[in-house]
Amino acid sequence: MWSYRVVAPYSFERTSIPAKTSECLTNGQVLLRFQAAGVCGSDLPGFRGAQGRLPGDDGRSAAEKDGFPIHEVAGEVLASRHPDHRPGDQVVGWASGFDGLMERVVSDGDGLAPYDPSLSAAQAVGLQPLACVLYACEQLPDLAGRHVAIIGQGSIGLLFSYVANAAGARRVTGIDPVDREKLSCAFGVDDAVRATSDRWVSRLAPEDRPEVVIEAVGHQVATLGHAIGAAAPGGTVFYFGVADDDSYPIDMRAMLRKNLTLKSGVTLDRRRMLDLAGKFAAEHPDLLGTYLTHTFAVDDVQAAFELASRPDPDRVKIAIAG
Repeated sequence: MWSYRVVAPYSFERTSIPAKTSECLTNGQVLLRFQAAGVCGSDLPGFRGAQGRLPGDDGRSAAEKDGFPIHEVAGEVLASRHPDHRPGDQVVGWASGFDGLMERVVSDGDGLAPYDPSLSAAQAVGLQPLACVLYACEQLPDLAGRHVAIIGQGSIGLLFSYVANAAGARRVTGIDPVDREKLSCAFGVDDAVRATSDRWVSRLAPEDRPEVVIEAVGHQVATLGHAIGAAAPGGTVFYFGVADDDSYPIDMRAMLRKNLTLKSGVTLDRRRMLDLAGKFAAEHPDLLGTYLTHTFAVDDVQAAFELASRPDPDRVKIAIAG
């Protein structure tokens, strides 16, 4: 079967590996036929050649791990050892081994759920990041009537903006150095700030400080400090962006003096959240179509990741379709 892997910084290689079969499965797993994948910002360090902590990420110049780094997948169930999935089901969710860029994918069935058949597989992959955003918002105070700011207006940050607006936020501020003004209205942003987060926070008036600040950038240290600096007294900061470093310095004086709450965490209850994402998308039928801006064929995976790696004001979600 076909498979892709990163063999050097910014370089994919297509290979042929032995086809996975039902004999590969352990209890709780399913075997999927690849139909589509989503490119996530958390995939990009692996594409750039950075070494992570996943088993098998031990290549000389890059991970050289089959199927890596894709974790957002949609596919057809070919075989299952999970009670909720049957052959022929169309499902979406997590490639639990971060190895979803191959013709057949073995994954944990608890991280997969069926999706509305009216959606294309490329549209359906948007349900996985939506599930993550909805789970994070469950950990926050009620957003209704609050000023919510989201640092980073990429594919995750725009989803946070949309969900905050749908939850009844009084005001949604989106901060990004890339010009997102053309997309902001569609994703519920009231104030589209084209600036780096340090410039934004340095010019915030007291009355403009948000009660909830979501860091949706990750892969750097500074933006968490900017989120803490921006929050209003008594506010909440949620660090959603993926951390590449073990230790992040934070301003404990600001945390103490402003009585702030700092939260973070990965998505749990994945099957439940995928179901909720499907319901949310059904209630907002234009969301996934607006969210998916670019679709590439599997043979163009290199071009898909190259687009994801550079600023583009018109890009939101990139899908790779089989």
